[in-house]
Amino acid sequence: MCFFLFALKSLSYAAIKDYVVAFVDDTAITLSELNEVYSDSIKLNPEITKEEVLNSMINRILILREAKKLRLNATADEEILKEYISLRIRPHIKEEDVLDFYKKYVDNFQGKEFEAVREEIEHYLTEKEINKLLKNHIDKLREKAYIKMQLH
Repeated sequence: MCFFLFALKSLSYAAIKDYVVAFVDDTAITLSELNEVYSDSIKLNPEITKEEVLNSMINRILILREAKKLRLNATADEEILKEYISLRIRPHIKEEDVLDFYKKYVDNFQGKEFEAVREEIEHYLTEKEINKLLKNHIDKLREKAYIKMQLH
């Protein structure tokens, strides 16, 4: 009898270890889910915090939810995210901006002519603009959602 009570106590204690660390509307993120993503994330960026990872997970949920409203054909979450971003986030980089960037950082291009690095600069500026637009888009999605974080 004593062993049985001890086993029940252990089970109830184990169940309490995993708890909800955030809600995004009706979707819960548990501590174990956060820890799993965090352990993968610190391999790529040892300086990342759990709060940053949690915010990233929240953003992912919001974007996937919006993407599913568009009924995108992709099956994997990563494909859905890429397709959604390419549809919703469209940067417009002017040739003038590319040339201005080249002139400003000409010393970094080790004497290469503009045409030799134009595509590389355009790619960099496009990625930078996508990140800016995506951040603004996510901020708008977050404003419309109920988000409750309970990270201890």
